[in-house]
Amino acid sequence: MSKRVMNPAARITAVALVTAGLGASLVAGAGSAFAAEGKAATIATAATGASAAVAAQADAQAQAATKAAVAKQVAAKQAAAKAAVAKAVKAAPAAAKKAPSWVKPVGGYTLSASFNQGGAMWAHKHSGQDFAVPVGTPVKAAGAGTVVKAGPNGGGDGPAYGNAIVVKHANGKYSQYAHLSKINVHIGQKVGAGQKIALSGNTGNSSGPHLHFEIRTTPNYGSALNPAAFLRSVGVTL
Repeated sequence: MSKRVMNPAARITAVALVTAGLGASLVAGAGSAFAAEGKAATIATAATGASAAVAAQADAQAQAATKAAVAKQVAAKQAAAKAAVAKAVKAAPAAAKKAPSWVKPVGGYTLSASFNQGGAMWAHKHSGQDFAVPVGTPVKAAGAGTVVKAGPNGGGDGPAYGNAIVVKHANGKYSQYAHLSKINVHIGQKVGAGQKIALSGNTGNSSGPHLHFEIRTTPNYGSALNPAAFLRSVGVTL
């Protein structure tokens, strides 16, 4: 049997064809892989962009919600402030209207000697209204005014009154408070209706602890009016 020998030129040609085919296959495979990778990258980029858009939209919505909440709070506070101002404005006239012009000079009292009453205790008839109260009871200004007398010896009206105060009022009348244990005001001081000006006592010509109260047309003794009648005329009932 004889050995078959391939023509060298044909062998070279066959190898070249095989090599060329393998190269084509490799190139084709590489191209497919590159195309797949590019597609994946494109999808990933699109996904990233979509996520960013969603995140941006969510952030915008959150900011809008925050702004709306802040605006709502501000509006609520402004409305509350306006309501408070309106309430205060409405209440102011009522409060001013309720403020009394005249008050009783003491509380928790028992009426004792009355105006123009006769008796051995007075050289003339009684010039005021007595309120029997314990020593130390707060004595209040019956009306707003200015203190024109304050001190012992009846503030200048005589020792029978003990420690006393006289207040001048805007209507031209004067109120007097006598037999005090302590004086809390001074001459020239402005006082308001209901302001504490002294403590009741038993000083001077007194048969027991009480406040002697007068309404006068002048600051001095001898010009007294009926204090109970005067207080009734200004809306205060004893």
